[in-house]
Amino acid sequence: MVNLNLQILLRRPGEVVTREELQQKIWPSDTFVDVDHGINNAIKRLREALGDAAETPRYVETLPRRGYRFIGKIECDVPRMRSLVVLPLENLSHDPQQEYFADGLTEALITTLAKIGELRVVSRTSAMLYKCVRKPLSEIARELEVDAIVEGTVLRAGHRVRITAQLIDASKETHLWAESYERDLRNVLALQSDLAQAIAREIQVKLTPQDQAHLGQVHPVDPEAYEAYLKGRYHWNKRSREGHAKAVQYFQEAIAKDPAYAAAYSGLADSLSVMGMWGVLPPGEGCGKAKLFALRALEIDSGLAEAHASLAWATAHYDYDFVAAEREFERSIELNPRYATAHHFFGFCLGIMGRYEEGYTELKRAIRLEPHLSVIRFGLAFVYWCGHKYEEAVEQCKKALDLDPNSVQAHAWLGVSYTAMSLYKPAIEALKKTVELSQSASVGVACLAEAYAAAGYTEEAHSLLEQLIGTSQPRYATAYFIARIYAALNRNDEALQWLETAHRRHDWMLPRVDPRFDGLRSTSRFQDLMNRMNFP
Repeated sequence: MVNLNLQILLRRPGEVVTREELQQKIWPSDTFVDVDHGINNAIKRLREALGDAAETPRYVETLPRRGYRFIGKIECDVPRMRSLVVLPLENLSHDPQQEYFADGLTEALITTLAKIGELRVVSRTSAMLYKCVRKPLSEIARELEVDAIVEGTVLRAGHRVRITAQLIDASKETHLWAESYERDLRNVLALQSDLAQAIAREIQVKLTPQDQAHLGQVHPVDPEAYEAYLKGRYHWNKRSREGHAKAVQYFQEAIAKDPAYAAAYSGLADSLSVMGMWGVLPPGEGCGKAKLFALRALEIDSGLAEAHASLAWATAHYDYDFVAAEREFERSIELNPRYATAHHFFGFCLGIMGRYEEGYTELKRAIRLEPHLSVIRFGLAFVYWCGHKYEEAVEQCKKALDLDPNSVQAHAWLGVSYTAMSLYKPAIEALKKTVELSQSASVGVACLAEAYAAAGYTEEAHSLLEQLIGTSQPRYATAYFIARIYAALNRNDEALQWLETAHRRHDWMLPRVDPRFDGLRSTSRFQDLMNRMNFP
C-alpha cells in the first residue's frame, strides 16, 4: 500500500492528487472498508517510510479538504527496457470457475503487448509456467531473460472488470509503475490497449505508426460474448480432442452473442480445422466450414492476422490451393510477425509441399516464439518426417512429449517415424498410446494398422482396417490413411482407389512427401492425382 501510494503521487509530482483519486486507484468500488481511515493510515505510513513529517513536509504535502501533493526533488533515471514477461494475473475472486477469465486476460494482454515492434514479450505458454509459482522476481527474470516484469490482479464483478497492474525492474526488483483500470466488460478490449500503451510509455518504448494503429483497433464487445470467447481460448489451449470440442462450443456461443466478433470466427475456424485433420470431423465439417468462418472473420476485420492464418490453413488442406495459402500465410506474418501459430501452420504446409528447408525455418521461428508449446515441436517433427529425416523427427517428438506427455500428435508421429525406420516394436507402442489418448480417433487407428501391416502382422492390420471401413461414414474422414494401410499391405489398386476417395472428400493429404507411396509414384493414376493436387 505504501509503495502504491508513492507511485501514484510520483506520477504527478507537484500536482494535487485528490483523496477520491487515491480511493479509486487503491480500493475497488465494491470494497467495504473505512476509506478515510485507510487513506490517512496509508499516508502516515508513507511519511514514516520517507522520514517525513506532516507539519514540515519535505516530500508529501497535505492540502486540507483537497488531497496530497509530492513536493520532493525527483531525479529520474528510467532504464532502457526491451523485453518483459506478463506473469499470470491473480484471480481475486478466489472462485476456481473464474480462472479461465484471469488466464484469458493474461493471454490477451500478452498478445496486445506483442504487437509492439520494439518489445520482446515472453509467450503465453512460457509465462503460464509461473502460475502459482513463488520465486524471487529476479530469478524469474534470469530464467526468461527479460528486463521487466508485469504482474497484477483481476477482479470481476458482474459486467465490471478491474485490473491492477504493476511494472517491475527485474534486475533490482523495484517498482517502476502501478495503475488500476476499471471498465465495463463491454470495453475490456480498450482497457487492454490502454494498459499496454501505459506500459510502453513507462519503459520508454517508441511506438511506430503501425504499433499505434494495432493498439488503436479496439471496439466494444458483448460481455457474454467476450466471456464465451475466453472460455473458448482456455479450452483451445489444452490442445486435446475434448478441448477442441469445447472450444468450438464456446466460440459458437460467442458468435451467437456478437455476430461481429472476428476473433471468435478465427478461433472457431482453427478448432474445426484441427478436428477435421485428425478424423474427428469429416472434411466438409472441418476445414470446409473453417474456410467459411475465416472468410467471415476477414470480412469483419481484414487486418486480423489470426484470421489470415486460419484461412491459409483451411485453403491448403481443403482446396489444395497452396499458392493462395502461401499468400495468406505471408499476409498473416506481415500483420503480426510474432504470431507463432502462423509460422507453425506455414512451416507445416511447406513440409507438405516438399519445401523442407523453408519449413524447418518457419517452425524454428515458431519455437523461438513459443518454446514451451508441444504442438509446435510436433510440427517440426512432422516436417522432418516429410523430408525423410526420421531420426530428427523422433528427437523432436520426444521433446514434444517432454513438454506434454499426453500429446496425441507427438505420440502419433513418433510411431509413424519409427514405422518409416522399420522399428516396429516402438512404433506399435507409440501408436497404441495414440489410440488410447485420442479415444480411438480414426487417424490414430489407421496409423497403428499401417504399422501392423508394415511389420507383417497382417491379421491385426486387417482387423483394424475392417473397423475403419465399417465405421468410415462421412463423419470419419480416414480415406487417405486407409490408403496408407493398403499400400503397407502391398495392395496398390486399393491404395490408389482410396487415394482417389480421399481427394474427392477433400481429406488431409500428404502424397508428395509420404514415403508410404513411393512404390506408386511411377503409376499414371498417382501422377494424375499429383497434378490435381496443385502443388506449386
